[in-house]
Amino acid sequence: MPDNVKSPSFFYRSHMNLSTKKLCFVLFAAAVAFTGCSKKPKRPDPSATVIGPEGGLSGAGLGDMGGIAPGTDLTSRAPGDYSNGDRTTLAAQTVYFDFDQSGIKASERSKLDAAKAYLEANPTARLLLEGHCDWKGTAEYNLGLGDRRANAAKQYLTTSGVAADKLEVLSKGDLDAVENADEATQANDRRVDLVVLK
Repeated sequence: MPDNVKSPSFFYRSHMNLSTKKLCFVLFAAAVAFTGCSKKPKRPDPSATVIGPEGGLSGAGLGDMGGIAPGTDLTSRAPGDYSNGDRTTLAAQTVYFDFDQSGIKASERSKLDAAKAYLEANPTARLLLEGHCDWKGTAEYNLGLGDRRANAAKQYLTTSGVAADKLEVLSKGDLDAVENADEATQANDRRVDLVVLK
């Protein structure tokens, strides 16, 4: 074979060498992409904001509200003994939440408006906002979610003009929840109770 003509094995080796280089480059680029890029922060869901998707407030997420650090014992957050609070006067105004949500739904806002009217008519009364969750999730997670729910109700009321010193917040998490309950019972467990303190 003349010197200026390449053998078929030369072309085969050159092609394999080029394919191997391309494969190595693709694998290297993929490795850099997966290890060098951090995840973008997730945009907050409008329904997870303080007032919810139809609200008029700024929509600041409750994850920033209250400065709850991981591992915080939320059962000791509320001062005082609330066992003698009046649970019947505003029982019809219990605020209910969707699964794993802490935003106040439009259908529930009138209940907080009624609580505001009660406080205005009874100037010596104060209100305990007691956050509850269904049985799903860890105890720690549910204490945090109950706290976010109670604080959402508090923020709604303070934005409506109720003085913050008339409101207390307590999370009971899933302490009162029915374990392995049906959906209707779970829906009743996702709530903020309004307890009148005098």
